[in-house]
Amino acid sequence: MFTKMMRKNEGFTLIELMIVVAIIGILAAIAIPQFSAYRTRSFNSAAEADIRNAATAQEAYYVDNQTYVNTPSSLVGSNYGFYTTMDVSISGAAGATQYTMTAVHSSGNKTYTLSGPGGSVTAMN
Repeated sequence: MFTKMMRKNEGFTLIELMIVVAIIGILAAIAIPQFSAYRTRSFNSAAEADIRNAATAQEAYYVDNQTYVNTPSSLVGSNYGFYTTMDVSISGAAGATQYTMTAVHSSGNKTYTLSGPGGSVTAMN
């Protein structure tokens, strides 16, 4: 009888384990949608940064050639220091004295537009 009283019950009960699993499930239900929103915002920020960099490259091209380039993809490379982020597409049109460009990330939900010279970036959903 003395040996029964000395024996310890170790481990967790089923109820305790179920409560821990429920808490983890609730935390995951909150965290996963937030993580998705953070990712979308980062994709949008990459597109916005790329269009600003493309505008700088357009101005550098203009200094050399006194005209703006019609296709922003021809600015890519070390000549004007413009490199696009993966999955960001930039398109545009230009004339001798002005240009318009748009940028979008394939996983983002906004399209950014910039008209220059001296324009500001606007976002469209």
